[in-house]
Amino acid sequence: MNKQLAERAVACPRWRWLPGMRSVSHGGHSRRLDPPSNARGLHPWWTWSQGECGEGLPDLSDPATVGCLLALVREAWGDRYVYAMRLNVRRQIWVVHVPSDRHNIHGEGETEAEALVAALEAAP
Repeated sequence: MNKQLAERAVACPRWRWLPGMRSVSHGGHSRRLDPPSNARGLHPWWTWSQGECGEGLPDLSDPATVGCLLALVREAWGDRYVYAMRLNVRRQIWVVHVPSDRHNIHGEGETEAEALVAALEAAP
């Protein structure tokens, strides 16, 4: 797990835990945030406290967590069409496009998660 990237993600003002995300504790144990069995829709009380979530760091190698990160980026930019893609130029990098913005690349990185964290950091 890339701890520094996970720390950057949770430091973003627009970061929050979403159902389906997986966290990794200091000891390397993981836990997935699941909605209560009687819940319908998203509720603000679906969160973990720092103690319940170990270090409170997301597992950005987990596909479901990366998908939730994309949802947070779309919300932060106010554009449901935001997407990440891998470019095959001289070196392969990931970029995040925000179609509604004139300068539509707002995140770049060696991995999809890294590009999404950069886009979340750059969100207005």
